[in-house]
Amino acid sequence: MKCQECGQRQATVHFTKIIQGDKSEFHLCEPCAREKGEWMHKAAAGFSLNSLLSGLLNFESPGAAVSAPPRCSKCGLTYNQFSQIGRFGCTECYQHFRSRLEPLVRKVHGSTTHIGKVPQRTGGKIKAKRDLDKLRAQLQAAVQTEKFEEAAVLRDKIRELEKQLGT
Repeated sequence: MKCQECGQRQATVHFTKIIQGDKSEFHLCEPCAREKGEWMHKAAAGFSLNSLLSGLLNFESPGAAVSAPPRCSKCGLTYNQFSQIGRFGCTECYQHFRSRLEPLVRKVHGSTTHIGKVPQRTGGKIKAKRDLDKLRAQLQAAVQTEKFEEAAVLRDKIRELEKQLGT
């Protein structure tokens, strides 16, 4: 791709600028990018991982009420301070800022329930234990709804899985 500025050299600097929903893409060669360096450096200087996280942490759900900045009752850290430094001041901060963190976690991860990753070397046993718990819950439901044939099948699956686990 040729440089959009000079049209002669290969474009090696690519960036996208979005302002109020209007998207502009720029493809420049290094010399042209350096010439435009004043506005490019200002944009790049303002961007950091901390500013990205800060933007995420300032996420507000639509219709959220604007009020005084929340402050941790134990350490005194405000949510705004937390969003700037990216760290909590104490263990109480997690509970104190919970109402503001849950929408963020849901937006980033799709859920607020942590199920974690399972290490490969122990993954088989952990998965089998989870399956066992699910089967036991299904067995309880089948017995309560008097689906005894289904309950017998579930009981047999539970016994087989318990044998495999050695429990």
